[in-house]
Amino acid sequence: MARADAQRNRTAILAAATEAFAEHGPRATTEQVAIRAGVAVGTVFRHFPTKDALLVAIMKESLRRLTELAAESTLFEFLTAVVDEAIRTRTVVAALAGPELDIGDALRGLTDEIERLLEQAKEAGEVRPTVRVDEVMALLTATTQAAQHSTWSTDLQERTLAIIFRGLA
Repeated sequence: MARADAQRNRTAILAAATEAFAEHGPRATTEQVAIRAGVAVGTVFRHFPTKDALLVAIMKESLRRLTELAAESTLFEFLTAVVDEAIRTRTVVAALAGPELDIGDALRGLTDEIERLLEQAKEAGEVRPTVRVDEVMALLTATTQAAQHSTWSTDLQERTLAIIFRGLA
């Protein structure tokens, strides 16, 4: 039972931390996370000894979800989903911007999936053959940062992505 409780607490902490960082950005505190998760601050620190460790776990989980999503999406569907995620949370933007936190393996996994989607899109004639994955990552990073910091409307998001997709075609 203790293991199940520990896993439940970890899951609650990650969900609460995701909400807290989305709402407050880097100013979010472990105390805010603990309150949202319904656990003591000590429980947060038992699972994540530092705020950076908590942020790394959130980013890795977000990247894992996005990597799974990439496996069942087209390139354009996936890029749209990433921008949606960036608007809802600050995690994607932090991860794509390459912070000084240890998320390299998770980010490489996502980049590999984007490269696979890019190759599929090229083979289908949807993307120019000269487009490279680093260019797609740069566009994705810039777009997610802009979407998050400017709190884009759905209409602006759709119009901006349409321009990017036409540029890739």
